[in-house]
Amino acid sequence: MKYKIILLYFLLNTVFSYDRITGLPFASRSEVIAENGMAATSHPLATQTAIEILKDGGNAIDAAIAANAVLGLVEPTGCGIGGDLFAIVWDAKTQKLYGLNSSGPAAQDMTIEKLKAMGINKIPPFGPLPVTVPGAVAGWTALHKRFGKKSFDELFINAINYADNGFPVTEVVGYYLQSSSKRYKDYPNFADVWMPNGEALKKGDIFVNKHLANTYKKIAKSYGENFYKGDIAQAISKFIIEQGGFLSEDDLKRYEPEWIDPVSSNYRGYDVWELPPNGQGIAALQILNILEQYDIANMGLNSAEYIHIFTEAKKLAYEDRAKYYADMNFANVPVKELISKEYALERNKLINLKKAGSVYDSGIFENGDTIYMTVADKDGNMVSLIQSNYRGMGSGMVPPNLGFMLQDRGEMFSLDPNHRNSLQGGKRPFHTIIPAFITKDGKPFISFGLMGGAMQPQGHAQIVVNIIDFKLNLQEAGDAPRFRHFGSSEPTGEVMLDGGFLSLESRINDQIRNELLKLGHDLKGVNDEKGVYGGYQAIMLKDGVYYGASESRKDGHASGY
Repeated sequence: MKYKIILLYFLLNTVFSYDRITGLPFASRSEVIAENGMAATSHPLATQTAIEILKDGGNAIDAAIAANAVLGLVEPTGCGIGGDLFAIVWDAKTQKLYGLNSSGPAAQDMTIEKLKAMGINKIPPFGPLPVTVPGAVAGWTALHKRFGKKSFDELFINAINYADNGFPVTEVVGYYLQSSSKRYKDYPNFADVWMPNGEALKKGDIFVNKHLANTYKKIAKSYGENFYKGDIAQAISKFIIEQGGFLSEDDLKRYEPEWIDPVSSNYRGYDVWELPPNGQGIAALQILNILEQYDIANMGLNSAEYIHIFTEAKKLAYEDRAKYYADMNFANVPVKELISKEYALERNKLINLKKAGSVYDSGIFENGDTIYMTVADKDGNMVSLIQSNYRGMGSGMVPPNLGFMLQDRGEMFSLDPNHRNSLQGGKRPFHTIIPAFITKDGKPFISFGLMGGAMQPQGHAQIVVNIIDFKLNLQEAGDAPRFRHFGSSEPTGEVMLDGGFLSLESRINDQIRNELLKLGHDLKGVNDEKGVYGGYQAIMLKDGVYYGASESRKDGHASGY
């Protein structure tokens, strides 16, 4: 018996990594390791599609577009062509990072004054008013024009086939479709797409979306132009205006994505890259700049001391997020100053190591649903891509016979005309979705992201700390228990006055919870743990070999060849 116990202990320790604080295993699977290419997405069919494209001679950019098209069909609860897209691309040829902001603006004809006249003091989460121009399709064409290798129409073969012939609904997506159907079932055309036979789709059901198949065929054939200048654009605009919104054909026709330079901060020798606002990526850099001032490694993974300092750093960063982050074409955002080490030193002085802060100054929408994916190819190109409709499946606005829902990002505007993030026609709202990248000595190291609304900068920083400070491997870094702070001040005008509250994954034990309570943190559970702590995918390049990791809390996986 003694030897059996020793053998069991040995086997467990070879299969799992253990959290030295909780004593619990948190690695759900091994890293995936391959030499010629890698893809990590939140759905098996999308990952397989990306690998097929790579094997057929496509590059990482081609594979990412093809996988994203599949995701818009198979995971409509997290993304779709009614939403926006951001990407960071490592181009092996130029040995440089490129950033793409493909988020859409508010309708030109939409103003604060018009909404006030309608008795609206806050843009609602659903209906026609929060609908902004969808940027995803334009993002695909921009990525392909600059970096693509295969013909554009080839990238839609799998997505069209699955849409025409059907595929089985996976577990997590089925869970969200069940809850989404309760919310959206009375909106026009929703049931026609996602409630066949009058019932919500569930795990194992075969889902066919002929409307989206036809839409994809038009996008593929027209190189995306039909979506912004053809009959798809006409159908979108006509429907939204009929429903009481403002989005016009001209708004769609004039839309162009923007190539931007990623920004970075060095964390213990590693350059962590994010995109500048209107997204929230630099909040992760601000958090890391404060954490770098502490010996995090010796505190222990998910210790009360570490969680406390992290949470206070997050609160400080999110005060700046609430005040400054906005469309930089319309507002002055002091990015260089916000992510500077000098500023982090000053902000850190506000942290009390013995007590949680209730109110901070700057220098509750928490339901964003998103997909994150990453792809790498044999030539060394890597893509970090994130795409979303925002709250749940989006606005509830489903244009007839198109098979997708439009996003509700306009909810993120402030209606205070003096706020940097105030609503203006043609202006992009504050955005939550952020891709990330890490380089070491000017070379690509990790392409990664972690979706989930306001969790994203918190999640990015936790992943970086897990890898760099706690020396976890790529899969362990994502599987380790997470924590999330809610209730910070927001770019839409909400102000934190009570310190907000902390939510900890169940694997973080009672001892740590009691220590955090003594420090003054308000701990609350959350009803829906699916998605609250984000969805992680990552690819690492080390010594010419790719390592892939995928979120154990989602349906997907990493695969290579």
